[in-house]
Amino acid sequence: MQIKMFKALWGMTGEYEEQLERIAEAGYDGVECLVPPPEKTAEFRRLLEQYKLEYIPMIYTDGDHKASFRNRLLRALEFHPKKVNSHSAKDWMSFDEQKQFFEFAMKTEQELGIVVAHETHRSRATYSAWNTAKLLREFPDMRLTADFSHWVVVSESLLEDQMDNVRLAMERTIHLHTRVGFRHGPQVPDPRAPEYALELEEHAKWWDELYRIHLARGESEITIDPEFGPPGYMHTLPYTKQPIADLWSVCLWMANYNRERLSNL
Repeated sequence: MQIKMFKALWGMTGEYEEQLERIAEAGYDGVECLVPPPEKTAEFRRLLEQYKLEYIPMIYTDGDHKASFRNRLLRALEFHPKKVNSHSAKDWMSFDEQKQFFEFAMKTEQELGIVVAHETHRSRATYSAWNTAKLLREFPDMRLTADFSHWVVVSESLLEDQMDNVRLAMERTIHLHTRVGFRHGPQVPDPRAPEYALELEEHAKWWDELYRIHLARGESEITIDPEFGPPGYMHTLPYTKQPIADLWSVCLWMANYNRERLSNL
């Protein structure tokens, strides 16, 4: 099974040309980002082809959540992606409102012939392991982008007492974000630091299991985004606001860590 590594544009600077060239030279297989604005679409397509990069569009819902989901998904489909990552609905919605949204989303995905990976994310309907599990039981066709760092901080735990919910989420995962969270935040200051060895290892065990599940399903590839974020996800020094680690090197280290560890399973 191929391990395909995607780089988020989140936190990168410069024009698309500079960003995609750097990503390709670093050995990534693709990029993950918001759909470019219409005036940049042709350039973005050309650069993807030029640098031989695949693309996972990221969309989000707001306002009229059903309408925004459909409209932004249609825009993403102009790039003919294999999958789309979505920040879907909101945590403050009642469960009935969330069900109504995902019923619409599942019908829309079926109609348009695309599988959407709904990201496990704070502030969204998938903000917690328990609420996501309720949704997954309601919607057998619902698929996820697994970013368990969000669940770690929401529950202030390493999910030791929620493994049934985590396992269900793993079975439905089709895309993976490998950020490491801790009990009091969604991103450790630096995953290479020895003081966060426990958090790294616990997250990595989940990623190992996701890899094994993909193998058992007979998947030809697993897509991974080592998505660490810039300030204020990344910790900064007081007063100066200087980031305490280099975002590019952290993401690249995590990409290489994932490749090496998963390749040896």
